[in-house]
Formats: sequence, C-alpha cells, structure tokens
Amino acid sequence: MVQATLTGIALIDQTTLRLYLENRKQILDVKQAAAEVPALKPVNLKTYDISAGNMQQLVRMVETLELAKNPASTIKTYKNEFKQLLQLLNNTAVESLSSEDIRRYMLHCANELQLSPGMLNSRLNALKYYFEKVLYREKFFVNLPRAQKPLRLPNVLAESEMAGLFNAIKNKKHKAILFTAYSAGLRVSEVTKIEYKHLDAARMQLLVKDAKGQKDRYVMLSPLVLDVLRNYVSQLTPRPASYIFEGFIKGKPYSHRSAQEIFTKAKKLCGIRKDVTFHSLRHSFATHLLEKGTDVKYIQELLGHFDIRTTLRYLHVARKDMVNIKSPVDDLFKNGGLEW
Repeated sequence: MVQATLTGIALIDQTTLRLYLENRKQILDVKQAAAEVPALKPVNLKTYDISAGNMQQLVRMVETLELAKNPASTIKTYKNEFKQLLQLLNNTAVESLSSEDIRRYMLHCANELQLSPGMLNSRLNALKYYFEKVLYREKFFVNLPRAQKPLRLPNVLAESEMAGLFNAIKNKKHKAILFTAYSAGLRVSEVTKIEYKHLDAARMQLLVKDAKGQKDRYVMLSPLVLDVLRNYVSQLTPRPASYIFEGFIKGKPYSHRSAQEIFTKAKKLCGIRKDVTFHSLRHSFATHLLEKGTDVKYIQELLGHFDIRTTLRYLHVARKDMVNIKSPVDDLFKNGGLEW
C-alpha cells in the first residue's frame, strides 16, 4: 500500500528488508537441513575427548595443509576425518600407532560403522596425509587396500527435456543461471561466482576461476548465453559491482542452495520425474557433446577432469552409436515369428 501510494513521488529503499529476508532464509535453511539429517547408527566403541597431545597433532596437520595451500574444503574434510580417529584414542598418542592399528581401525569403519566406499576412502586419505606428509612415513599404507567404488552412471536429460526445463522458468535471472551452467558444463559453485571480468566476448571464452582442485580453465562462451547475460544485466538497477549473479547481500555471490532450488522448481514445473539435480546439467552437457561427435579429450578439458577415466563414464550414457543398434526382438516381429 505504501509503495502504491508513493508511486511517482518517491522510491523505497529495500536494502534493510532484503538483508532481513536473507538472514531469515539462512536460518530456515539451517533448520531444514538439521531436520533432514538421518539418525546416526549407534556405535559400540566409547568415544572420548581428544587428549592434549593428540590435539597438538591435529593442529600440526591443519598447519601442514595450510602451508601446502590446500583448499578450505579439503582442510575441513581432512580435519573432521582425522578427528574421528583421535576421539577413540583417549590418551594413546596417535603418532605411536602402527600400520596394523590403522588397518584394524579401517576394518571397524567398514564393518561396524558401515561407511560407504567414498567415506572410507575419504577417511583413509586424511590418515594417509597425516602419516606420510606430517610424520614422513612414506610406506605406511602400502599394504592397505582401498574400497572399491561402484560404477554409477550419471543421470542426464534429453535435449527436449532441457528445452522444457528452460521454458518453465520465467524469471530472467533464474533462467540465465541454468542457461549458463548447461552451456559450458559448469558446477553450481562455478556458475554462481562468475564475475564480469571472467567473460571474454572478443574470444568467446569464459574463465572458470579457482575450480575444483584449485584449477583454472577456459570454456566456450555461447553467443546465445552472452546475449542472455547482456540482456539480464542491462535490466539490473543498480548493476552488481563484480558478480553477475549477486545474492541478496550486496557484493556476495548467489548461494549454491538457491541455485539448486531454481533447478528443483523448474524440474517440477515441467513434469520431469527423473532423479536429476543441478549437477545433471553438467552431465547432460558432456553427454550431448559426445553424441554430437566431440572428442572425449576435448570434453575432459572443458569439464576440468584430472583423470580421463572420469570423462569416459559418459561413453556408457551417450546414444550416438546405440541408436543405430536394433534389438533382436525387432527382427522377430519383422519376420512374423512373434505374436502379441
């Protein structure tokens, strides 16, 4: 009512309201995330507080990680995984453990805690870093096998489903976020922190800065996406200072969770029932390129994969050659040998 009354007379500064709504949303997100955490499986082993000596080893490990300029996410993961062991040791010094002790501990993690292969390898990576990089015991884990990860094929969307997904979105900012992510195979963390200076219109390239593994890379900049971004930015008042997709808080990038919610909402609006997430835009990008004949080595570079085996997963999903293969049941119908 106030806004309608003041139309043509004055503008309302909504900065404080936006900050309030952002803080309120963050609180609600935390509460929702806490409610979704499944109950932990009870553990038979008693846990203890970390002793002073082991706490010093934890600090030393974190300092070593920081000196090596590891990403904050890696430091957080290794610290938490290492603490799981330290809480079980009571006053036993962690540096006094033998490789057989670690083997029995990993068996406990696998059989008693029933950790997934991914979590087992994550915990082993943290322990390996401590004993080999902090204590310099190079062959400490030579006889300890790694958990085998099952081959999980990525879920992808057909091009027709992609079109329906984009058409379901009316908000230009939301559409621009999904457009940009799919057009270059970007992770949600990469698309939300794109800055103006990362766009190179002269060479039609987009710089992905500080991606996974602290690795920069260039990806293609679609002419269509460039027009979409220019159209979107031209309507912003005031224009963000650095990030193209600015969040509610001025000068901060759009949150990962909000971007993921955009995808979830669009998926529901267009009736897609596949088990797909925001990251499926990246999977779909790679699969569609492969189906169009793009060499897998180029796709590896565009996605920023360290290992070509990660990219080769998309060979199991692409339909490029599969569509030319007929099932033998088709010939049974064709030759009249099968009735329905």
